[in-house]
Amino acid sequence: MADQKLKGRRTMVNLLIFQVVLSASLHVCFAEIGHGQPPTARNISTVHPTDVNTFGSSLYLPVSGNVYPTGSYSVIVGIGNPPKPFQLDIDTGSDFAWVQCDLCQGCTLPPDRRYKLGKNKYVLCKDPICAEFHTPDPSQCSKNPKQKCSFKVEYADHASASGVVVSDGFPLRLVNGSVFQPGLAFGCAYTLKNFNPSSAGNAGILGLGRSKASISAQLRSMGVSQNIIGHCFNDKGGFLSFGADFVPKLRMTWAPMLRSSSDKYYSLGPADLFFRDKPTDIKGLNLIFDSGSTYTCLNSGAYGSILDLIRKDLIGKPLHEMNDGAFPICWKGKEPFKSMRDVQNYFGILAFNFFRSSNIRLQLPLEAYLIITEQGNVCLGILNCANYGLRTLNVVGAISMQGKMMIFDNENQRIGWGSADCTRKFG
Repeated sequence: MADQKLKGRRTMVNLLIFQVVLSASLHVCFAEIGHGQPPTARNISTVHPTDVNTFGSSLYLPVSGNVYPTGSYSVIVGIGNPPKPFQLDIDTGSDFAWVQCDLCQGCTLPPDRRYKLGKNKYVLCKDPICAEFHTPDPSQCSKNPKQKCSFKVEYADHASASGVVVSDGFPLRLVNGSVFQPGLAFGCAYTLKNFNPSSAGNAGILGLGRSKASISAQLRSMGVSQNIIGHCFNDKGGFLSFGADFVPKLRMTWAPMLRSSSDKYYSLGPADLFFRDKPTDIKGLNLIFDSGSTYTCLNSGAYGSILDLIRKDLIGKPLHEMNDGAFPICWKGKEPFKSMRDVQNYFGILAFNFFRSSNIRLQLPLEAYLIITEQGNVCLGILNCANYGLRTLNVVGAISMQGKMMIFDNENQRIGWGSADCTRKFG
């Protein structure tokens, strides 16, 4: 969702911290995205993209992190010449990448780990891609096309990032062995407000949404790779891919994306919730797939209903509901739980049924909505969206996409998923 979310970015030691982190990770942006022309190639290396692959190769990046206790998934990318490494949160719910810049106010990284802006790196208002960034006042650009392009994003928890749009080299080694250094546009943040200092390990956000400002869309416009994003998460990390090489040929479930011009999120339309393979009264959920949100969240009514379902299902079972300081709803057993195998006799499988897509289901096994904490309690990894600034939206977070190869195929306007261990590349 627009740019930071239901995301815990470190071990959550108490509920108060947990609530701050989750709201800080709900990046719902209140600014509108412009509709400019496709971005142009900038500062491209001497190797022309069509000589590299003509969409014949892809990019693979190892992922670090986990849902708990780290609370986020990230990749390290090099920017500049010589390249400097930056750790960025993977976020299919926001539209563009930004990093903390030198001279930044309120930034969480020390100055030597921020991006240092060089000469002639600014993107100007006249560049078509400027309209694709969240500019605070687009009319200023129309008055002065040679003005520096600026951006500002605001989040549901009142956190915000603002600065200028710049272009610099991103050294890439494609899976076919070619080395390419396109000049990509991204945000250089001069001001951060209300960001939790515990996110200090991350330099910014790698937005992978549907906007033409996303890194994937820019690579596509240059002929580097198709605009197909894949991620595979597990409790040790996983991988992120761009292009068609990592789209599994078998065992994938596909459904068409919503194609509304006003819909900038990855969505399949409304879904009904099933519990233990039976329909429930939780219907018509408008779901967004958002890797930047650690946890899945539902609107107040749906959240209350699913909590009632689980509580009724646990009647007579030797579990005691409690708050262990990490999550608002947890259960304690006679002995500390060590793995999901220990709780499989107590909880049932959930599923989202997308009736717009011929009743296609996204199965949620126990690890896709439950967490075993360091205290050995089992906790509900589904939250109330209303507590984090979302009233009508519902979010499928990273927890519910673990153990799956998720494909966001912008070329064919579809979303797919299939079971995977996420420890190896496959295509």
